[in-house]
Amino acid sequence: MITPLVTILATGGTIAGTASSSTQPGYTSGKIDIKGMIGAVPNLEKLAQIEGEQFSNVGSQDMSFEIMINLARRINELLIKDEIDGVVVTHGTDTMEETAFFLNLTIKSSKPVVMTGAMRPFTALSADGPLNLYNAVAVAADPISRERGVMVVMNDRIHGAHSLTKTNTTSVETFLSPVNGLMGTVIYGSIQYFRGPFRQHTIFSEFSLEGVSCLPRVDIIYACADMPPDLIDCSVANGAKGIVIAGDGNGNMNEATLKKAAQMSSRGIFIVRSSRVPTGTVDRNIEVDDDVNQFIASDELNPAKARILLMLAILKKRSFQGVQDLFYSH
Repeated sequence: MITPLVTILATGGTIAGTASSSTQPGYTSGKIDIKGMIGAVPNLEKLAQIEGEQFSNVGSQDMSFEIMINLARRINELLIKDEIDGVVVTHGTDTMEETAFFLNLTIKSSKPVVMTGAMRPFTALSADGPLNLYNAVAVAADPISRERGVMVVMNDRIHGAHSLTKTNTTSVETFLSPVNGLMGTVIYGSIQYFRGPFRQHTIFSEFSLEGVSCLPRVDIIYACADMPPDLIDCSVANGAKGIVIAGDGNGNMNEATLKKAAQMSSRGIFIVRSSRVPTGTVDRNIEVDDDVNQFIASDELNPAKARILLMLAILKKRSFQGVQDLFYSH
């Protein structure tokens, strides 16, 4: 039996963090290198041959699109090699859902790409990172994980990149997939899938990073009672090509902001209505006339993921309807 080969790319985050005490809440991200993380996981070599690479070393609050683009390129370079069966990416949890969704749209391979991290640092009492990494390698090494898009393995659960979101600031059970549910579970390396991936991804995605060195600016504006419409002016004045409104309820905004958003839409600025509400979809033409205003409804995507999709979408010239179609398909 041929042992699969899995490459682990480390980017920093809590999983590599240290503190001066095993019980203190404060810590410093990214202090343990990839060799140290691999060495802390017993029996990892029984799952796969392991290659480790320290790709970057940042807390995920400092994850940039430059790093994401280069990470996607590196993963594509690795997975084109016949001998490599899958890739695991260790990552901080704060922006993990954004990087996962970005990779889900830009990786061009059917081989497994699995992200993992930790809510407790490497030195913590009951650190969750080693078991998360063990389970992530198990998922990446298994042929049944192919053509499932980018997945996130945390806390014995397998999430699809389209659906997951972080829901708690400190709990190890922070990641949920509230709209579509889990893709599966992995218990000490034993995998069970419940469903396949949702929407277009990886080899089925139309997006490519060929010739792309940076992404157009898209801002998120958080809706609230009596929100000032000049926030949109500020965003556009500073170069935003698109704006995602983290709207009230079903993607709503007050009348003054609605008028300002419609004005900017008429000037060619893409306006996406998402929601600050944790679960549910944002539908077209419910309380807002999207057809008249040429707004885009985010459907299932939260503001952070809607921003990622809009950035990739407007790398090419598209109509408002063309962008809306992407929100229904990706």
